[in-house]
Amino acid sequence: MDLFDRLNKLRERGLAEIAKVKNEQTLNEVRVKLVGRKSELTEILHSMKDVDPDKRRDIGKQVNKVRDLFNHNLDNVKTEIAKELAEKQLEKERIDVTLPGRTTHVGSKHPINIILDDLEKYFIGMGYQVVQGPEIETDHYCFEMMNLPKDHPARDMQETFYIDTEDLLRSQTSGDQARVLETFDFSKGPLKMVGPGKVYRRDDDDATHSHQFMQMEGLVVDKNITMGDLKGILEMMTKHVFGQDRKTRLRPSYFPFTEPSVEMDVSCFNCDGKGCAICKYTGWIEVLGAGMVHPNVLENAGIDSKIYGGFAFGVGLDRFAILKYGIDDIRDFYTNDVRFLEQFSKEER
Repeated sequence: MDLFDRLNKLRERGLAEIAKVKNEQTLNEVRVKLVGRKSELTEILHSMKDVDPDKRRDIGKQVNKVRDLFNHNLDNVKTEIAKELAEKQLEKERIDVTLPGRTTHVGSKHPINIILDDLEKYFIGMGYQVVQGPEIETDHYCFEMMNLPKDHPARDMQETFYIDTEDLLRSQTSGDQARVLETFDFSKGPLKMVGPGKVYRRDDDDATHSHQFMQMEGLVVDKNITMGDLKGILEMMTKHVFGQDRKTRLRPSYFPFTEPSVEMDVSCFNCDGKGCAICKYTGWIEVLGAGMVHPNVLENAGIDSKIYGGFAFGVGLDRFAILKYGIDDIRDFYTNDVRFLEQFSKEER
């Protein structure tokens, strides 16, 4: 068969096959068949060496025309297929703008985090640094550095949740203070820090107790620190949280890491100190423990207790939130009831 006749028939047959293409898969198959490396068109090109030299030029031009025609029509079909797919996708994803919009639920900050963030900002504003240490603490930093040797009876309610003989889930954030005390350079000024974080105790969960809770401990160490400094800080902090009209008082207490030790009460915000069921008819509600840093704690960290002194305090953030917002069950903090949490959206700052 003459090559010109062969090219004409290939042209007609190829255009007919292209016209039948309806999807991308068939399009690719036809493209390979018509203009691929093993196509009949390529085969004709390879056979040009056997063609009469006088006809090679004309046959070459004809081959190129047929190839360009195939590629042009294949590209047009590809464009049409893509257009149809886009139209189908748009039809599938059509949005009825007359329908009401879908509301997005916006969460609110947890009440404990509201208290935590507020106190952190408050103490940073007074020049304190915020220090956060590990929740898995060593016995050395959690107890021994805090004047609680291994045989100390005050460990009974705290020495719990051990991972091995030396490591445990911390029962207080005091380990953060011990680490800072060991390395602090007092030539640069006084040490003023707060250490917030989660702590763990041996408690049965009920409406007023939990085996884990959030705590913030504060520590100030410098020369000539007095109980008056401690009282002033505690009074300002509690009034900042509970209101300027709250009255405060200190009562003697005992903690192994402070001497003397005190507990602070605030006047009951339900009865304004007159006496009610919430304050057990005393007019006062206990809010925190504090005291002057025990000399042994300073000496354990390599600090001369005859030159330096300080005070420390510990705040239960859960307790602060309960008292501030009138929450009657501590378990509400971790049962993840959105209705409970939504009540505090207006408290966010």
